[in-house]
Amino acid sequence: MAKVEGDFADAQRGVRVRKNPNYDGACFHCQQCIEKYLKGRLIEAGIKFPRIHDLSRLLDLLVPLEPAWELWRPDLEVLTDYAVMFRYPGETATRAQAKEAFAICRRLRDPLRESLSLRTGKL
Repeated sequence: MAKVEGDFADAQRGVRVRKNPNYDGACFHCQQCIEKYLKGRLIEAGIKFPRIHDLSRLLDLLVPLEPAWELWRPDLEVLTDYAVMFRYPGETATRAQAKEAFAICRRLRDPLRESLSLRTGKL
């Protein structure tokens, strides 16, 4: 879970920094944070999963256990693109995209932590 919270902290810094912002990194770390929490829940439940970055496919495996999470699908689809979209030359994330990604990450983080019996806030 330390790696997950590291991604959250990196995303938070990436969105807040004014000088030389790295919005690409912020979007990537938001996706990584949520991906790792979803995979943590799968591991806790003893559900095997493929080595993928597609958050919707991971959600498909979790919905039988956590049906309310189906409401997250549109947000997870937004974040899924950020696993690779900005890691290579060609496209660059905007401040608006980074802020949206971080808002999604913040919104989903607490219920994911609770599902893993982690308290909200810092580890």
